[in-house]
Amino acid sequence: MLKEPISITALSSISSLGNSSEEMWSSYLNENHYLSKIPVGKQNVWGSTLPKKVRLEIENLRQSDAKYKELDDSVLFAIYAARNVVDKAGWNIGTNFGINIGSSRGATSLFEKYHEEFLKDGKSSTLSSPTTTLGNISSWVAHDLKSKGPTISHSITCSTALHAMLNGIAWIQSGMTDKFLVGGSEAPLTPFTIAQMQALKIYSNNGDQYPCKALDLNKKQNTMVLGESAAMACLEKGKKQHAIGLIEGIGYATEPLEHNVSISTNAQCFQESMKMALGDLNSDEVDAIVMHSPGTIKGDLSEYRAIEKTFPKRTPFLTTNKWKVGHTFGASGLLSVEMALLMLQHQTYIETPFLKQDSRNKPIQKVLVNAVGFGGNAVSVLLKSTNLS
Repeated sequence: MLKEPISITALSSISSLGNSSEEMWSSYLNENHYLSKIPVGKQNVWGSTLPKKVRLEIENLRQSDAKYKELDDSVLFAIYAARNVVDKAGWNIGTNFGINIGSSRGATSLFEKYHEEFLKDGKSSTLSSPTTTLGNISSWVAHDLKSKGPTISHSITCSTALHAMLNGIAWIQSGMTDKFLVGGSEAPLTPFTIAQMQALKIYSNNGDQYPCKALDLNKKQNTMVLGESAAMACLEKGKKQHAIGLIEGIGYATEPLEHNVSISTNAQCFQESMKMALGDLNSDEVDAIVMHSPGTIKGDLSEYRAIEKTFPKRTPFLTTNKWKVGHTFGASGLLSVEMALLMLQHQTYIETPFLKQDSRNKPIQKVLVNAVGFGGNAVSVLLKSTNLS
């Protein structure tokens, strides 16, 4: 548990669900998924793409500055979402705040393009290095917002965005800053990235109603689908009047590797991260958990078993958004935080099509959010309503 709560004063994202809180909530309320068959390289695969209107705005951003024309989509997604979130929070351009934005893959599209040119010509483009380094996402956001605080980047695969949140909280609690912009950005719908997931035999080739069956604990095949997204949150010290949610507890854990992509049968890393986030809190006080649940057989089951062990008396309401929006890698944790905040705001439990649970009419006051990356780098964040003291 934190020494004092951290306020989330704004959150903004772009994904196939839309680019505003109103659109996101409308997308969560309906029973549709937002996955489609798209051409990637020489094949058609399931993917989750930005709506056309958002894609147009991204292209307008690219053309708005000569320096932005050579940037990867992952950087432009981050700049777009970061502009929106600081505007929502009321942070002025040039305000002294830190930035920590991560990505699992970074500038995948540009890296593949430049590498293809190198194999063909034996030469590398002048901009190939500065536009494909992982740090250029946070750096360009800092440049665009003219922020004066620390600028940090990292990749902790699929738990990247929640690790950014952990880092922002640590900076704030240290007293070195009062504000931090945290998030993740991902543009993974590229031939090599898709091929990597297919090589692991986890990518979906489902032809039925639901391409991704995240939180279907009885599925017989892996159903991961990738999606493009960026999600950003503004964190501020203490409980602010304009907060949209409070961070009450954080937890993290890493498992010893048995295999490069493995996670233990009972997800020991999740058990430890959830217990750390809960601290001395009675586990019965957690009303819902937004699971990482990537749509793979082992990933979904192991997290579910970890929850059963961590909440032996009563399992909270379980949900996930990956059946609807796909797995957005480094951005996925904050998309889950956004879903949790929307449930707290609207006092509505969002169900999945697969896991049948008892109907819930209890008010939603506390929601736990999970994320984990390859190798068991788990993070759990406990959120609570601003209406609680």
